[in-house]
Amino acid sequence: MPARWAAALFGAVMAGLGVLFSLEPAFRTPVRLLAGALAVAAVLIGLRWHRPAERTGWHLLAIAVVLSSVGSAAYALGTDAPWLRTGGTIVLLGFYPVLAVALFLFVRHSTKGRRDRGGLLDALTLTCGVGLLAWTFVIGPRVRDADLALADRVVLVAFPVGGLLCLGMLARLLISVRRRLPAVLCLTAGVVTMLAVDVVTDLAALNQDLAYLAVFGRIPLYAGIGAAALLPSMTELTRDVVRQPAELSRTRLALLALASLVAPAVLIFQVGVDGRVPDLTVIAGLSACTFLLVLARMAGIMSSHRLALARERGLREASEALVSAADADGVAEAVRKAVAQLLPADTMHRVVLAMAFSEPDQPVSAETAAQSAQDRAAGTSARLVATRDVDWAVAVRMTQFPMVLRCPLVLADRPTGDPLVGVLHVGAPANALLGLQRALEVLATQVALALERIALSEEVVRRNSEAYFRTLVLNTSDVILIVDEEDRVRYASPSAGHVLGADPVGVMLPDVIHPGDRPRLSGVLAGVRRGMTMPTGIDFRAVGRRRTEVMLEMHCRDLRADQTVAGLVVTLRDVTERRQLERELTHQAFHDALTGLANRVLFADRLQHALARGARDGSVVGVLFIDLDDFKIVNDTLGHAVGDQLLVAVAERIAGALRVDDTAARLGGDEFAALVENVQDPGAVEETAARILAALAHPIIIDGEPMQAVASIGITTTPEADNADELLRQADLALYVAKGAGKNQWRRYQSHLHGAMVERLELRSALDHAVAEGNFLLQYQPIVDLASDEAVGFEALVRWHHPERGVIPPDQFIEVAEESGLIVPMGRWVLDQALHTVAQWRRILPRTRQPYVSVNVSVRQFREAGFVDQVRASLDFAGVPPQALMLEITETLLMGDDEQIWSDLAILRDLGVRIAIDDFGTGYSSLGYLRQRPIDVLKIDKMFIDDMVNDDQQFGLVRGIVSLAHTLNLTVVAEGIEDATHREILAQLGCPLGQGYFFSSPLDATEALNWLRAPQASIAAAA
Repeated sequence: MPARWAAALFGAVMAGLGVLFSLEPAFRTPVRLLAGALAVAAVLIGLRWHRPAERTGWHLLAIAVVLSSVGSAAYALGTDAPWLRTGGTIVLLGFYPVLAVALFLFVRHSTKGRRDRGGLLDALTLTCGVGLLAWTFVIGPRVRDADLALADRVVLVAFPVGGLLCLGMLARLLISVRRRLPAVLCLTAGVVTMLAVDVVTDLAALNQDLAYLAVFGRIPLYAGIGAAALLPSMTELTRDVVRQPAELSRTRLALLALASLVAPAVLIFQVGVDGRVPDLTVIAGLSACTFLLVLARMAGIMSSHRLALARERGLREASEALVSAADADGVAEAVRKAVAQLLPADTMHRVVLAMAFSEPDQPVSAETAAQSAQDRAAGTSARLVATRDVDWAVAVRMTQFPMVLRCPLVLADRPTGDPLVGVLHVGAPANALLGLQRALEVLATQVALALERIALSEEVVRRNSEAYFRTLVLNTSDVILIVDEEDRVRYASPSAGHVLGADPVGVMLPDVIHPGDRPRLSGVLAGVRRGMTMPTGIDFRAVGRRRTEVMLEMHCRDLRADQTVAGLVVTLRDVTERRQLERELTHQAFHDALTGLANRVLFADRLQHALARGARDGSVVGVLFIDLDDFKIVNDTLGHAVGDQLLVAVAERIAGALRVDDTAARLGGDEFAALVENVQDPGAVEETAARILAALAHPIIIDGEPMQAVASIGITTTPEADNADELLRQADLALYVAKGAGKNQWRRYQSHLHGAMVERLELRSALDHAVAEGNFLLQYQPIVDLASDEAVGFEALVRWHHPERGVIPPDQFIEVAEESGLIVPMGRWVLDQALHTVAQWRRILPRTRQPYVSVNVSVRQFREAGFVDQVRASLDFAGVPPQALMLEITETLLMGDDEQIWSDLAILRDLGVRIAIDDFGTGYSSLGYLRQRPIDVLKIDKMFIDDMVNDDQQFGLVRGIVSLAHTLNLTVVAEGIEDATHREILAQLGCPLGQGYFFSSPLDATEALNWLRAPQASIAAAA
């Protein structure tokens, strides 16, 4: 009798017993025993018929049936015999763990011991949700029933707990079994019905109206177990096969959601029915467990998602590597790297790529033929097989792994007819292999395509049919030529006309190539015919379709021995755009993007080569460091766009001043360098520096405005050093000396320059300490009304009180302070101290003689955020009106485009603070800017005052400045008045104010106050 018919007949018999059980209560005990006996017999028959790999689980199911039927019968017969009822209860309690262990064994066999963390969490979550319902409606009322004895309560609680244990094992089994087998469905129906009957029985004890729901007792359980054992699919529950972990399907997600919603539903129900929650602690505990289980499940899902993303990235990188692979070894290497990325980190594994290969005359074993047929039928479907079942050549390399993931490489429409390209084997721990199956199938498809691509490329040379060869190369963009012994093109692929502009068949190959490259081409062809290995990727020039020059990369192979070719196979690839891009990238890597000069890297490389040549022929190598003076002022005042234009113009002039053999470079910012080589005298290097300064002497026109580029140059030559690092260091030192000596000059390195550099660094360090400690003092030089010789104000002049060198004038440290940024805190101190001093004077002197104080302000101070607020706060703290302060700015600031600075100056001027231009006439500014900027005072530089007595041009310039200031309603202050002649001339020109040593040298605060009280005596003494 077929097994399915036997199962159907068994089910019909059990259904009849169920009906008899429900209709005749007097026959229930014998019916129980008979149904149990039939179920045990069905299990034994099923084991005999189907012979599963493991029988322990089915034996335990038979034992569970015996315990259930015997225990139920004993309990029913023990109405008048308490000991019999007690024994039946104990037997019935033993039924649950036996059933749970049987289900556990099925789970273990179906997963082969693999840890399915997601399935376990899902089963626990579902069990927790059902457990909360069981506690609420079954267990809880029993525990709280004070009328029951403790032993009775324990027994009544043990039954639902045992049912929950079985439910959890059943849920775990359903999750682990991927396919819904008939045997599993029968077993599930029996266990679920048994659990439902148990619940109804417990509820009936509380409410007799529900007793009719348990009319069939446990006969459905016996029917389900017996039918499952009789079905052929019962072997799937114990088969030694590892399956892919089940995914989180919609059904499972819905069950998990329902389990999570049990707790709030129970709370709502109990509050709505009873108005209270008697078991809040238990509900909270089970809710917390459910919540934590869901969180753990979500964490696992996120981990799986991250692993999936990593595998997707690995597959993408593998695809790129496979596309660029040139042979089977390259494909194998790409596969090994891809598998290493697809597996979890530090996972031991082994990869073997076996190619399909067969000799027509060589017999194939039956096992190999069967396995190949199975691979062709499976396609690129990966499957786990035991290591001992794979080919011997593969198995010997996989001995450390019991299981191997085998994935055939199959192409359905393969030209050769055989779809099997090869087989990819991956050995690793079973848990890692299970998660690799899908990714490996995708990788196998890419590998098959890559191998087929490589095979087709090789087939071009190997195939005997020229027609097939033409078909393969018809659509390729590369030009394939066959050249005979006379270098005449016998065959050309269709792409030749597109690349070369015409069909070259019948034309001599050298005639296609540029005349300048023909000798090299002849040498290459001759070398290939002699059997020499051709260098990879030789470039030749040719004329393209649009009569433009194209660059062709050539590969050549000698196939004269092949009768189907009988010539040289020349492959030409158009690499014009690629070579152009390579040249541009190379140029960008070694040249400055703004000026086009060599950058620091190229300059250092050429310096090394120049030193090597100089060591061989005894020539002199010179290095020049060129730095623009006051370039930062250009950027600050005119903007970076103008600064960039100035740098480009300077670069052109420096390059124009050099010889062809020399190298000009931009090292960064406003720093340039020049390399002078192949000279015999160090004086030639100095001449180069002089030519550069002469080239920069002429004004540079930018946006219609003339600008002066002044530079300092440091020079060193090989007689002072013989290595690149030392030359660069010496040139840098010489540059610092040149900048310190003034503008527009060069200095050559001398040994004592190192000490000067060290001294400058020490000065900067000491200045930093002086700013922190406040080691400065202010002196004040009076600004005098030339008509009355009365002081109207004082200019505050800062001095550095050095602990060892005494008082240091500002010309020795202001430049260092500007470079280091220390000018900002120093300027803040000068402003506060000067306002404090003038406040003291104004409190002492009468109202008719209230002087102001003039303070020099750096551009850096203006660029600090909140400068206006700082000035306002200093005025408020000193308690003086804004009219008591005048701020002096440099003339170069007039040309600046920074509207924020001029907005701040306008605010200060509206506040009452006067703005003065210091050293007017020495900068690059246009007089037209005076009408556009918030200016009150012009201070004529001392240089014009010194020369106006003997120089009519300077005299006219001073007179023009005074006249212009009167026209623009500006006040003029003449600086550097040294004698009475200066004073008289300026008074005659109408200059209202002046200052200089004729009136007084800089004074401290007390001396300045005394001078204010008796200025005439001081002037007379000075005279």
